[in-house]
Amino acid sequence: MASADVTPNSPIPNDVDPTETAEWLESLDYVLESKGPERVSELLAALEAAAVRNGVDLPFTATTPYVNTIPRSEQPAYPGDRELERRIKSYVRWNAMAMVTRANRDPASPGGHISTFASSATLYEVAQNHFFKGRGEDGYSGDQVYYQGHAAPGMYSRAFLEGRLDEQNLVNFRRELSEGGGLSSYPHPWLMPDFWEFPTVSMGLAPIMAIYQARFNEYLTDRGIKDCSKKHVWAFLGDGECDEPETLGAISLASREKLENLVFVINCNLQRLDGPVRGNSKIIQELEGTFRGAGWNVIKVIWGGDWDPYVESDDDGLLARRMMEVVDGEYQKYVVAGGEYIRSKFFGKYPELLERVKNLSNEKLERMRRGGHDPEKVFAAYQRAITQKNGKPTVVIAKTIKGYGLGEAGEGRNMTHNNKKLNEDELREFRSRFGIPISDEKVAEAPFYKPPADSPEMKYLKERREALGGSVPARNSAPVPMEVPTLADFQKTLDKKINGKTISTTMAFVRLLEDLLRDKQIGKYIVPIVPDESRTFGMEGLFRQVGIYAHAGQLYEPVDADQIAYYKEAQDGQLLEEGITEAGSMSSFNAAGTAYSSHGVNMIPMFIYYSMFGFQRVGDLIWAAADMRAKGFLIGGTAGRTTLNGEGLQHQDGHSLVNAIAFPTVRAYDPAYGYEIAVIVMHGLKKLYAENETAIYYLMVENENVPMPEMPEGVEEGIIRGMYKLRSVDSSGDHRVQLFGSGSILHGVLDAQQILAEKYGVASDVWSVTSYNELRRDAVEVERWNMLNPTSPKKKCYIEEALEGAEGPCIAASDYIRALPEQVAAWCPGGLFALGTDGMGRSESREALRRHFEVDKEFIVIGTLYKLAKTGKLEMSVVDGAINDLGVDRDKVFALYA
Repeated sequence: MASADVTPNSPIPNDVDPTETAEWLESLDYVLESKGPERVSELLAALEAAAVRNGVDLPFTATTPYVNTIPRSEQPAYPGDRELERRIKSYVRWNAMAMVTRANRDPASPGGHISTFASSATLYEVAQNHFFKGRGEDGYSGDQVYYQGHAAPGMYSRAFLEGRLDEQNLVNFRRELSEGGGLSSYPHPWLMPDFWEFPTVSMGLAPIMAIYQARFNEYLTDRGIKDCSKKHVWAFLGDGECDEPETLGAISLASREKLENLVFVINCNLQRLDGPVRGNSKIIQELEGTFRGAGWNVIKVIWGGDWDPYVESDDDGLLARRMMEVVDGEYQKYVVAGGEYIRSKFFGKYPELLERVKNLSNEKLERMRRGGHDPEKVFAAYQRAITQKNGKPTVVIAKTIKGYGLGEAGEGRNMTHNNKKLNEDELREFRSRFGIPISDEKVAEAPFYKPPADSPEMKYLKERREALGGSVPARNSAPVPMEVPTLADFQKTLDKKINGKTISTTMAFVRLLEDLLRDKQIGKYIVPIVPDESRTFGMEGLFRQVGIYAHAGQLYEPVDADQIAYYKEAQDGQLLEEGITEAGSMSSFNAAGTAYSSHGVNMIPMFIYYSMFGFQRVGDLIWAAADMRAKGFLIGGTAGRTTLNGEGLQHQDGHSLVNAIAFPTVRAYDPAYGYEIAVIVMHGLKKLYAENETAIYYLMVENENVPMPEMPEGVEEGIIRGMYKLRSVDSSGDHRVQLFGSGSILHGVLDAQQILAEKYGVASDVWSVTSYNELRRDAVEVERWNMLNPTSPKKKCYIEEALEGAEGPCIAASDYIRALPEQVAAWCPGGLFALGTDGMGRSESREALRRHFEVDKEFIVIGTLYKLAKTGKLEMSVVDGAINDLGVDRDKVFALYA
């Protein structure tokens, strides 16, 4: 037995019987050549099963050797003009680099990223020339591409060559407010609504949104709304980005739903901002194992064509073993250390390997490309990805070099991906390496370069994009008209279903939703979305009414098949029941909410969820929804800090309405009655889909059963704008106050109104405040106008108009923290005193919770009397007596700290 570290002619270290090993391998080769790979797979599976039955502990691996998935023998012929494409790619590289370099010479120094696109230029350019389908004549037929955010300069550079952007746009990179128009730092549809389709630079969001986008395309096809069968969804990611939990958290859905229309491309340049992604191991192998384990096709593009002869002649597997032994940190070192270092450290470990490269110069060793920089390897991977129809999504894992082409300025080095500046020597080296026709005298200026319009490069570039259906990225911002029903169309049925009933606002919304789903105009375009707890929200009736979407249909008989509201899955089902994932549900919302721009059809997402798990949990995805101009309805179910009793601290939401203030396109409401919900929803439908406004309507709905009255006359405007007078009660006393109530706490405010009148002689007007956020936005907008027009007649905001002539101070109570009503204090003529639910939740009863948080009717009375006393209208002794009379413990712990 050989005692050397490696047994010659055997891929097994310290092989105890290399002759036997060789016989098995020869047998494998024979079967492969005579009967093909499928037979090999069958035999290996049979051997594995037999070994397990006999108690053999088999080593588990979800990975394949560290070589290309597609050998040279299986590569298709490259269809394009390689030389023209190389020159075009070089121009794109140069302009991207020049744009960032020039931006950072500007006194504003807005920053920018060079290294990411430098590593991924081939990945994008092969797709641009041969794969990305444009929007076509109808404006909606193309692929959907999630670009890696930090690679945005490359997309701008190509658009400049295509004539979609001019030189001034590039000069104004990251200076959107500059004269001549600028370019956003990353893909932002809000800032560039005709260019970018998806925001991607909040790391980890693009993958999960792409997965649910691909699934939503299947949803549209299966329901017969829009044929998306020829679309592909592409997501370009970084290997460091895969550390974000959202990136890999939903990949099992893609295989479970058989999303053949989905392609991930992971640019593995082995480097994060501060150093290697997996310096002590191999990120490509890790990702392969993760995706293969989740049921994806995995195509590794590791080595360029220069390596093919050595891989193909590696009969003893020694090269493959060495490739596997070297960790990523060492591979990164090879990029900067030079050919002699590679010869010594990589090949030199084994004399046999060193012998194989003895005829290669150090320069040649240094120039042997990674797979992600080889167009033929990348083309082969993409071609297989879109043609391999085996019921699986595909991930292309491509090895590249960060900062490729930047030389000493950053190629393969540990520095941030926003490497900003190149000096004159580095610019000259870059220019020469990529053959940019710029003189030595001009190169230091980093000028932009565009070939003449009649040059072969420009003709080729435009011909390829025309053949593929037009330029990408591109977004269709044209309005999509839609007729929507009015409140009057539903008034009779709503009166029958809601008015006079004692139900929760959650149930009031569900009953409205049931009617909307039956509507002939818009019913089929509504997309109900729920993360698992449909029954909690009383939505189980929708199971039978519209069905739960399942691409494969229902392959089993549900255990509740004998029930009216049984769990019904169907291929044409309408309800998206996403399981326990608010992030996945929000991704579906984003896909549905942008269908008007992606597919030319208005879809109406209505996503209902535990309100505590909305803005607090998936605020980043809601921000992305705003950025991508999504439309639809978010419904915060079981809302309020005290309304959801029993569930406890992590379920009781008393702050999401305050969180919502930060989202410019979100219009947030806290309705108390079914008719308020109906008015808001119908108004939202009109604004979003008939008038084509861009917004998200956010409604809080609760699970406390309360009487549902008829809608008073003339309150619709007030409901939408944020407040209306609900009830006035006079008294024999001299004082009057304005009481603000919202949601379930409005009913406590009404009770407090009676106590104030009957026991303390205080008259009052009760206002149902449906939206403090909308009141404040209107007030701030008017205040700004007054500031900028100081000599013009002063305008009044809506809250000032509503309270004009109203007597006394305002006392506000809600199931949310005090900051919510306090935001309108400046526009309350008599001042405002707020009560709220600051602090951590409890299980408890609603009565106990409201006393704990000091928002029950007794505290509303005390707060009102205290405010009157502070303004000199009452003696403080009246407040002191009321505390005793109403049974309030003045020594109780403040809920904020309890």
